[in-house]
Amino acid sequence: MRSVVLLALSALSVLALTVPSLVRAEYPKPSPYPKSWELKFEHGTPKRVVVQVPNSNVPKAYWYMTYTVTNETDKEQLFLPAFELLTEDGKVTRNDINIPRVVFDTIKKREGIRYLTEAAMIGGDLRLGPDQAKDGVAIWPEPSAEMGHFSIFVTGLSGEVATVKGPDGKDVFLRKTLQLNYIIRGDDIYPGEDEVNENSQEWVMR
Repeated sequence: MRSVVLLALSALSVLALTVPSLVRAEYPKPSPYPKSWELKFEHGTPKRVVVQVPNSNVPKAYWYMTYTVTNETDKEQLFLPAFELLTEDGKVTRNDINIPRVVFDTIKKREGIRYLTEAAMIGGDLRLGPDQAKDGVAIWPEPSAEMGHFSIFVTGLSGEVATVKGPDGKDVFLRKTLQLNYIIRGDDIYPGEDEVNENSQEWVMR
């Protein structure tokens, strides 16, 4: 069953989740070589953390991914990242929506990254060079006790764009997006305890 669901994490299926009526369109693919500005993006493996948050009698589980973004282009770039987590049941969760501050503080202490920046503060002009790189973290409330196969989509790393026609004849705007795919083997037996393995990654238009 999961092998079938994994196929649904292809770029075409993901677009179908966000724009269902466009599944018959001829979707553009990213250029195999950068034709616009592109930022260097390095990331850690997604991890699970359980935190006691305010106004809750029980600890809550969250998933997060740390990253470093560096501008190696020829000029300053506006960095406005967005991270979406797609689970194998088709649920899409945007990062850092209603995440208590204590969750970020717990992650920062756990990872030991001195200049780790929360999502609300990391956007803006990204200056040139490795000494101007930014360390950030994307955080999601745990969408499922059994993660199995899941994907993370990262937008804001490239200036490459494309459009397709919507059902109403209007243009639908697509951006070059990094798709990171993961699998947790045995997750149905020991949810939240097994190793997270990177399955593959690719650029898609989304």
